[in-house]
Amino acid sequence: MAMYDVFGVGNALVDIQARVEDEILTRLSLDKGIMTLVDDEQQSKVLSHLDGSPLNRCAGGSAANTIVAVADLGGSAGYFGKVGSDALGDFFLKDMQELGVSISVPPTDKATGTCAVLITEDAQRTMLTSLSASTSLSPDDIDEFKIANSKYVYVEGYLLTGDSTKKAAYRAFELAKKHNVKVAFTASDPFLVNMIRDEIWDLITGPVDLFFCNEEEAKSLTGEDDPLRCAVKIHEHCENVALTLGGKGSIVMHGGEEFPIEGVQVDAIDTTGAGDMYAGAMLYGITNGLDWRTSGHLASHAAARIVSQLGARLQNRFTEEEIKSFSRLTES
Repeated sequence: MAMYDVFGVGNALVDIQARVEDEILTRLSLDKGIMTLVDDEQQSKVLSHLDGSPLNRCAGGSAANTIVAVADLGGSAGYFGKVGSDALGDFFLKDMQELGVSISVPPTDKATGTCAVLITEDAQRTMLTSLSASTSLSPDDIDEFKIANSKYVYVEGYLLTGDSTKKAAYRAFELAKKHNVKVAFTASDPFLVNMIRDEIWDLITGPVDLFFCNEEEAKSLTGEDDPLRCAVKIHEHCENVALTLGGKGSIVMHGGEEFPIEGVQVDAIDTTGAGDMYAGAMLYGITNGLDWRTSGHLASHAAARIVSQLGARLQNRFTEEEIKSFSRLTES
Protein backbone atom coordinates (compact mmCIF):
# COMPACT_ATOMS: atom_id res chain seq x y z
CA MET A 1 0.00 0.00 0.00
CA ALA A 2 1.30 3.46 -0.95
CA MET A 3 1.94 5.83 1.95
CA TYR A 4 0.88 8.87 -0.07
CA ASP A 5 -1.93 9.49 -2.51
CA VAL A 6 -0.01 12.35 -4.12
CA PHE A 7 3.49 13.77 -3.66
CA GLY A 8 3.98 17.23 -5.15
CA VAL A 9 7.09 18.98 -6.46
CA GLY A 10 7.09 22.75 -6.86
CA ASN A 11 8.29 26.23 -6.01
CA ALA A 12 7.73 26.76 -2.28
CA LEU A 13 6.40 30.28 -1.72
CA VAL A 14 4.60 32.13 1.05
CA ASP A 15 1.50 33.70 -0.48
CA ILE A 16 0.68 37.20 0.79
CA GLN A 17 -2.80 38.18 -0.36
CA ALA A 18 -4.39 41.61 -0.18
CA ARG A 19 -7.51 43.32 -1.57
CA VAL A 20 -6.48 46.44 -3.48
CA GLU A 21 -7.93 49.18 -5.65
CA ASP A 22 -7.01 49.39 -9.33
CA GLU A 23 -5.20 52.61 -8.50
CA ILE A 24 -2.50 50.60 -6.68
CA LEU A 25 -1.79 48.59 -9.83
CA THR A 26 -1.55 51.80 -11.85
CA ARG A 27 0.78 53.41 -9.31
CA LEU A 28 3.07 50.36 -9.38
CA SER A 29 2.86 50.08 -13.21
CA LEU A 30 1.64 46.48 -12.98
CA ASP A 31 -0.11 44.56 -15.75
CA LYS A 32 -3.43 43.49 -14.31
CA GLY A 33 -4.33 39.81 -14.06
CA ILE A 34 -0.95 38.27 -14.83
CA MET A 35 1.99 36.83 -12.90
CA THR A 36 5.29 38.73 -13.03
CA LEU A 37 8.64 37.52 -11.71
CA VAL A 38 10.39 40.13 -9.53
CA ASP A 39 13.53 40.27 -7.40
CA ASP A 40 13.59 40.73 -3.62
CA GLU A 41 14.00 44.51 -3.90
CA GLN A 42 11.02 44.90 -6.23
CA GLN A 43 8.92 42.65 -3.99
CA SER A 44 9.78 44.75 -0.94
CA LYS A 45 8.61 47.85 -2.81
CA VAL A 46 5.28 46.24 -3.65
CA LEU A 47 4.72 44.98 -0.11
CA SER A 48 5.51 48.44 1.30
CA HIS A 49 2.41 49.75 -0.52
CA LEU A 50 0.31 47.26 1.43
CA ASP A 51 1.26 48.59 4.87
CA GLY A 52 -1.90 48.92 6.93
CA SER A 53 -3.95 46.69 4.61
CA PRO A 54 -5.43 43.42 5.91
CA LEU A 55 -3.20 40.59 4.67
CA ASN A 56 -3.81 36.87 4.38
CA ARG A 57 -0.67 34.73 4.56
CA CYS A 58 -0.29 31.01 3.84
CA ALA A 59 2.15 28.45 2.48
CA GLY A 60 1.71 28.52 -1.26
CA GLY A 61 3.02 28.04 -4.74
CA SER A 62 1.03 26.18 -7.39
CA ALA A 63 1.91 22.59 -6.50
CA ALA A 64 1.77 23.33 -2.76
CA ASN A 65 -1.80 24.62 -3.16
CA THR A 66 -2.75 21.43 -5.01
CA ILE A 67 -1.17 19.22 -2.37
CA VAL A 68 -2.97 21.13 0.39
CA ALA A 69 -6.23 20.53 -1.49
CA VAL A 70 -5.58 16.77 -1.50
CA ALA A 71 -4.96 16.87 2.27
CA ASP A 72 -7.99 19.11 2.89
CA LEU A 73 -10.23 16.57 1.19
CA GLY A 74 -8.88 13.78 3.40
CA GLY A 75 -6.09 12.40 1.24
CA SER A 76 -2.51 11.62 2.24
CA ALA A 77 -0.02 14.00 0.67
CA GLY A 78 3.59 15.13 0.68
CA TYR A 79 5.63 17.91 -0.89
CA PHE A 80 9.15 18.67 -2.11
CA GLY A 81 9.94 22.40 -2.09
CA LYS A 82 12.82 24.60 -0.93
CA VAL A 83 12.51 27.38 1.69
CA GLY A 84 15.03 29.55 3.52
CA SER A 85 16.36 29.40 7.08
CA ASP A 86 14.22 32.37 8.08
CA ALA A 87 10.91 33.23 9.73
CA LEU A 88 8.95 32.84 6.49
CA GLY A 89 10.55 29.46 5.89
CA ASP A 90 9.60 28.33 9.39
CA PHE A 91 6.06 29.57 8.73
CA PHE A 92 5.83 27.63 5.46
CA LEU A 93 6.98 24.35 7.02
CA LYS A 94 4.72 24.71 10.05
CA ASP A 95 1.71 25.65 7.93
CA MET A 96 2.11 22.61 5.68
CA GLN A 97 2.79 20.21 8.54
CA GLU A 98 -0.26 21.41 10.49
CA LEU A 99 -2.36 20.52 7.46
CA GLY A 100 -0.94 16.99 7.56
CA VAL A 101 1.37 17.39 4.57
CA SER A 102 4.71 15.56 4.79
CA ILE A 103 7.59 17.92 3.99
CA SER A 104 11.21 17.35 4.95
CA VAL A 105 13.41 19.22 2.46
CA PRO A 106 16.32 20.90 4.30
CA PRO A 107 16.24 24.74 4.14
CA THR A 108 18.83 26.90 2.37
CA ASP A 109 20.57 30.16 3.26
CA LYS A 110 18.56 32.13 0.67
CA ALA A 111 15.45 34.07 1.67
CA THR A 112 12.16 32.20 1.40
CA GLY A 113 10.27 32.95 -1.81
CA THR A 114 7.08 35.00 -1.72
CA CYS A 115 4.12 35.67 -3.98
CA ALA A 116 2.21 38.93 -3.51
CA VAL A 117 -1.35 38.35 -4.72
CA LEU A 118 -3.16 41.64 -5.35
CA ILE A 119 -6.90 41.08 -5.71
CA THR A 120 -9.10 43.79 -7.25
CA GLU A 121 -12.88 44.19 -6.96
CA ASP A 122 -13.47 42.29 -10.22
CA ALA A 123 -11.85 39.18 -8.59
CA GLN A 124 -8.80 39.45 -10.87
CA ARG A 125 -5.48 38.54 -9.28
CA THR A 126 -2.24 40.25 -10.15
CA MET A 127 0.72 38.27 -8.85
CA LEU A 128 4.30 39.34 -8.14
CA THR A 129 6.55 36.36 -7.48
CA SER A 130 10.02 36.45 -5.93
CA LEU A 131 11.31 32.88 -6.23
CA SER A 132 14.42 33.29 -4.04
CA ALA A 133 15.11 30.06 -2.11
CA SER A 134 12.68 27.99 -4.19
CA THR A 135 15.11 28.13 -7.15
CA SER A 136 17.64 26.03 -5.21
CA LEU A 137 15.46 22.89 -5.21
CA SER A 138 17.72 20.22 -6.67
CA PRO A 139 17.62 16.54 -7.71
CA ASP A 140 19.23 15.67 -4.35
CA ASP A 141 16.08 16.95 -2.60
CA ILE A 142 13.87 14.37 -4.35
CA ASP A 143 13.56 11.41 -1.98
CA GLU A 144 13.29 8.13 -3.91
CA PHE A 145 11.59 6.28 -1.04
CA LYS A 146 8.76 8.84 -0.86
CA ILE A 147 8.30 8.87 -4.63
CA ALA A 148 8.21 5.07 -4.69
CA ASN A 149 5.55 5.06 -1.97
CA SER A 150 3.13 7.40 -3.74
CA LYS A 151 0.24 6.70 -6.09
CA TYR A 152 0.86 9.90 -8.06
CA VAL A 153 3.65 12.44 -8.37
CA TYR A 154 2.44 15.94 -9.26
CA VAL A 155 4.87 18.40 -10.87
CA GLU A 156 4.23 22.06 -11.67
CA GLY A 157 5.41 23.43 -15.00
CA TYR A 158 6.97 26.50 -13.41
CA LEU A 159 9.90 24.28 -12.35
CA LEU A 160 11.01 23.98 -15.97
CA THR A 161 12.07 27.64 -16.06
CA GLY A 162 15.08 27.16 -13.74
CA ASP A 163 18.17 25.01 -14.19
CA SER A 164 18.25 23.34 -10.77
CA THR A 165 14.46 23.08 -10.41
CA LYS A 166 14.14 21.59 -13.90
CA LYS A 167 16.64 18.88 -12.95
CA ALA A 168 14.61 18.21 -9.80
CA ALA A 169 11.43 17.86 -11.87
CA TYR A 170 13.07 15.41 -14.26
CA ARG A 171 14.48 13.44 -11.32
CA ALA A 172 10.93 13.11 -10.00
CA PHE A 173 9.73 11.89 -13.42
CA GLU A 174 12.59 9.39 -13.60
CA LEU A 175 11.96 7.95 -10.14
CA ALA A 176 8.21 7.76 -10.69
CA LYS A 177 8.64 5.75 -13.88
CA LYS A 178 11.25 3.52 -12.17
CA HIS A 179 8.73 2.59 -9.46
CA ASN A 180 5.58 2.50 -11.65
CA VAL A 181 4.15 5.61 -10.01
CA LYS A 182 1.74 7.72 -12.07
CA VAL A 183 2.84 11.23 -13.09
CA ALA A 184 0.60 14.30 -13.24
CA PHE A 185 1.89 17.54 -14.74
CA THR A 186 0.35 21.01 -15.02
CA ALA A 187 1.14 23.52 -17.78
CA SER A 188 1.08 26.25 -15.08
CA ASP A 189 0.86 29.32 -17.35
CA PRO A 190 0.30 30.25 -21.03
CA PHE A 191 3.65 32.07 -21.14
CA LEU A 192 5.37 28.81 -20.22
CA VAL A 193 3.59 26.91 -23.00
CA ASN A 194 4.65 29.55 -25.51
CA MET A 195 8.22 29.36 -24.29
CA ILE A 196 8.77 25.57 -24.17
CA ARG A 197 5.95 24.12 -26.29
CA ASP A 198 8.08 21.31 -27.77
CA GLU A 199 9.33 20.24 -24.36
CA ILE A 200 5.80 20.05 -22.99
CA TRP A 201 4.76 17.88 -25.96
CA ASP A 202 7.73 15.60 -25.20
CA LEU A 203 6.57 15.28 -21.60
CA ILE A 204 2.93 14.53 -22.34
CA THR A 205 3.92 11.93 -24.92
CA GLY A 206 6.48 10.52 -22.49
CA PRO A 207 6.34 10.25 -18.70
CA VAL A 208 3.13 12.22 -18.04
CA ASP A 209 0.00 10.13 -17.35
CA LEU A 210 -2.33 13.05 -16.49
CA PHE A 211 -2.00 16.53 -17.99
CA PHE A 212 -3.73 19.58 -16.48
CA CYS A 213 -4.19 22.76 -18.50
CA ASN A 214 -6.63 25.63 -18.95
CA GLU A 215 -8.27 26.74 -22.18
CA GLU A 216 -5.66 29.33 -23.12
CA GLU A 217 -2.78 26.92 -22.45
CA ALA A 218 -4.46 24.18 -24.48
CA LYS A 219 -5.04 26.47 -27.46
CA SER A 220 -1.44 27.65 -27.36
CA LEU A 221 -0.16 24.08 -27.13
CA THR A 222 -2.27 22.61 -29.93
CA GLY A 223 -2.94 25.54 -32.26
CA GLU A 224 -6.64 24.65 -32.18
CA ASP A 225 -9.43 27.16 -31.41
CA ASP A 226 -12.08 24.78 -30.07
CA PRO A 227 -11.50 23.47 -26.51
CA LEU A 228 -12.87 20.02 -27.29
CA ARG A 229 -10.59 19.69 -30.32
CA CYS A 230 -7.72 20.76 -28.06
CA ALA A 231 -8.57 18.09 -25.50
CA VAL A 232 -8.94 15.38 -28.15
CA LYS A 233 -5.63 16.31 -29.78
CA ILE A 234 -3.78 16.22 -26.44
CA HIS A 235 -5.48 12.93 -25.52
CA GLU A 236 -4.04 11.35 -28.67
CA HIS A 237 -0.65 11.68 -26.96
CA CYS A 238 -1.50 11.54 -23.24
CA GLU A 239 -3.51 8.91 -21.38
CA ASN A 240 -5.54 11.39 -19.32
CA VAL A 241 -6.35 15.09 -19.79
CA ALA A 242 -8.16 17.63 -17.61
CA LEU A 243 -8.81 20.90 -19.46
CA THR A 244 -10.46 23.64 -17.39
CA LEU A 245 -12.78 26.25 -18.91
CA GLY A 246 -13.27 28.66 -16.01
CA GLY A 247 -16.96 29.18 -15.19
CA LYS A 248 -17.93 27.00 -18.17
CA GLY A 249 -16.64 23.87 -16.45
CA SER A 250 -14.03 21.48 -17.82
CA ILE A 251 -13.35 18.59 -20.17
CA VAL A 252 -11.92 15.34 -18.84
CA MET A 253 -10.48 12.79 -21.27
CA HIS A 254 -9.88 9.21 -20.14
CA GLY A 255 -9.74 5.90 -21.98
CA GLY A 256 -10.71 7.50 -25.29
CA GLU A 257 -13.85 8.97 -23.73
CA GLU A 258 -14.80 12.60 -23.24
CA PHE A 259 -16.46 13.64 -19.99
CA PRO A 260 -17.88 17.19 -20.16
CA ILE A 261 -18.02 18.57 -16.61
CA GLU A 262 -20.50 21.29 -15.70
CA GLY A 263 -19.47 24.70 -14.46
CA VAL A 264 -20.77 25.88 -11.09
CA GLN A 265 -22.20 29.39 -10.97
CA VAL A 266 -20.94 31.43 -8.00
CA ASP A 267 -20.17 35.07 -7.23
CA ALA A 268 -16.43 35.21 -7.83
CA ILE A 269 -14.43 37.06 -5.20
CA ASP A 270 -10.91 35.81 -5.83
CA THR A 271 -9.67 33.44 -8.57
CA THR A 272 -6.43 32.65 -6.71
CA GLY A 273 -5.77 28.93 -6.66
CA ALA A 274 -8.84 27.85 -8.64
CA GLY A 275 -6.82 25.71 -11.05
CA ASP A 276 -4.68 24.37 -8.21
CA MET A 277 -7.78 23.36 -6.28
CA TYR A 278 -9.29 21.71 -9.36
CA ALA A 279 -6.14 19.62 -9.78
CA GLY A 280 -6.05 18.71 -6.10
CA ALA A 281 -9.67 17.59 -6.03
CA MET A 282 -9.25 15.60 -9.24
CA LEU A 283 -6.15 13.86 -7.88
CA TYR A 284 -7.88 13.16 -4.57
CA GLY A 285 -10.79 11.58 -6.41
CA ILE A 286 -8.83 9.26 -8.71
CA THR A 287 -6.54 8.11 -5.88
CA ASN A 288 -9.44 7.46 -3.49
CA GLY A 289 -11.76 5.25 -5.48
CA LEU A 290 -13.81 7.77 -7.46
CA ASP A 291 -14.16 7.33 -11.21
CA TRP A 292 -12.92 10.00 -13.62
CA ARG A 293 -16.31 11.60 -14.24
CA THR A 294 -17.09 11.80 -10.52
CA SER A 295 -13.64 13.21 -9.81
CA GLY A 296 -14.32 15.88 -12.44
CA HIS A 297 -17.59 16.87 -10.75
CA LEU A 298 -15.81 17.12 -7.39
CA ALA A 299 -13.00 19.18 -8.93
CA SER A 300 -15.43 21.59 -10.58
CA HIS A 301 -17.34 22.21 -7.36
CA ALA A 302 -14.13 22.56 -5.34
CA ALA A 303 -12.78 25.18 -7.76
CA ALA A 304 -16.07 27.08 -7.59
CA ARG A 305 -15.96 27.05 -3.81
CA ILE A 306 -12.43 28.52 -3.91
CA VAL A 307 -13.31 31.45 -6.20
CA SER A 308 -16.25 32.38 -3.98
CA GLN A 309 -13.91 33.14 -1.06
CA LEU A 310 -10.66 34.99 -0.41
CA GLY A 311 -7.50 32.87 -0.61
CA ALA A 312 -6.48 29.47 -1.98
CA ARG A 313 -7.50 27.41 1.10
CA LEU A 314 -10.96 25.94 1.53
CA GLN A 315 -12.74 27.79 4.31
CA ASN A 316 -15.81 25.58 3.91
CA ARG A 317 -14.49 22.05 3.60
CA PHE A 318 -16.35 19.20 1.92
CA THR A 319 -17.94 16.60 4.16
CA GLU A 320 -17.79 12.89 3.42
CA GLU A 321 -21.49 13.01 2.55
CA GLU A 322 -20.93 15.81 0.04
CA ILE A 323 -18.17 13.84 -1.66
CA LYS A 324 -20.43 10.77 -1.83
CA SER A 325 -23.12 12.93 -3.44
CA PHE A 326 -20.93 13.45 -6.51
CA SER A 327 -20.92 9.69 -7.06
CA ARG A 328 -24.71 9.72 -6.95
CA LEU A 329 -24.74 12.63 -9.41
CA THR A 330 -22.65 10.59 -11.85
CA GLU A 331 -24.86 7.52 -11.45
CA SER A 332 -27.98 9.55 -12.21
